[in-house]
Amino acid sequence: MKKLLCVLLCALCCVTVLQTRPARAEDVSAVKAKILYEAETGSVIFSQNADKRLPMASITKEMCLLLWAEDIDAGELSFEDKIKASSYASEAEGSVIWLEAGEEMTAAELLEAVIISSANDACIALAEHSAGSEAGFVKRMNERAAELGMKNTHFTNCTGLDDSGHYSTAYDIAVLTAELMKHDIYRGYMLTWLDYLRGGETQLVNTNKLIRTYNGILGGKTGTTDNAGCCLTVCAQRGDMRLVAVVLGCENDDERFASSKELLDHGFSSFEKFVPETDLTKVKTIPITHGVVEETTPVIKTQGTECVIKKGRASDVEYEYTFVEELEAPVKKGQFMGEYLVTLDGEEVFRSEIVAKEDIPRMSFFRCIQMILREIFSI
Repeated sequence: MKKLLCVLLCALCCVTVLQTRPARAEDVSAVKAKILYEAETGSVIFSQNADKRLPMASITKEMCLLLWAEDIDAGELSFEDKIKASSYASEAEGSVIWLEAGEEMTAAELLEAVIISSANDACIALAEHSAGSEAGFVKRMNERAAELGMKNTHFTNCTGLDDSGHYSTAYDIAVLTAELMKHDIYRGYMLTWLDYLRGGETQLVNTNKLIRTYNGILGGKTGTTDNAGCCLTVCAQRGDMRLVAVVLGCENDDERFASSKELLDHGFSSFEKFVPETDLTKVKTIPITHGVVEETTPVIKTQGTECVIKKGRASDVEYEYTFVEELEAPVKKGQFMGEYLVTLDGEEVFRSEIVAKEDIPRMSFFRCIQMILREIFSI
């Protein structure tokens, strides 16, 4: 009897385990937001809560790096510049290289510390050197974000430490990462796993594990705080595809790298670049009232621009041309006259305005006389 009871209990436990396993397999990822973005076309391949404002921790430093890259290009910052750490910089918390007040390093050394080990004290020292103060540099960061169209981003510090007014979105970070990756000057640092400062006394370890394992990796930035969770933005290129994956609010280190790798793999395996065709016979003339001409033929504003579609589906792409019925002069060059829409399986993959190719002045009595005289004397 005891043996029979043991067998029954074991069977019941097995049934319970089998019943609960599918529930665990179907658990939803704890990632709060993510996006897969093609850097050169601006195409969004996949997104989840991509416009949700969230803390982004040290991913913040990508904006700092972009501004310093632009300063270097403009001749306003040099790798050889000597920079003294202020007492304020030396008191930075979080990830640091233990700068002492008055300690001097080159811009190259501080940049390496920011890129490889996300050093907050090095970041503040560079910010103060560039703008006189962290606050002044943060002002520049917000101005550049606005120029890039990062509508849901606001910085209150240069390091990424938690603050209620410091936030961004997966989409905005993808735009920022794509812009930063246009600058090759940091590539060596971004792909360095281990290096040293102070003659070997200070070790720098890269927190982006994908630089050691992912084919085509170009770089990126990690970020971790209590409020932000584990975050990552990473860029990789294979062939003519340059993809940016952003994940925000992961529960742990493994999840952010696994989620980013999954996004990149999906993009490279399933999508390709594509140049939409344009049928000029579909671009109709637009009547112009009270103009020096009665009609005009507009142009597609971004004709020949690449987009991204699913691999092998070029023949299934559909095109739609829409136009305004007429316009009243004066008409300005570039004025909206219609839209050119490209879709695949009913989803938009590309859109462009159809616009006026030239100015069309309004007809007046004096302009009419001028045109008549010009015709008479040209005979």
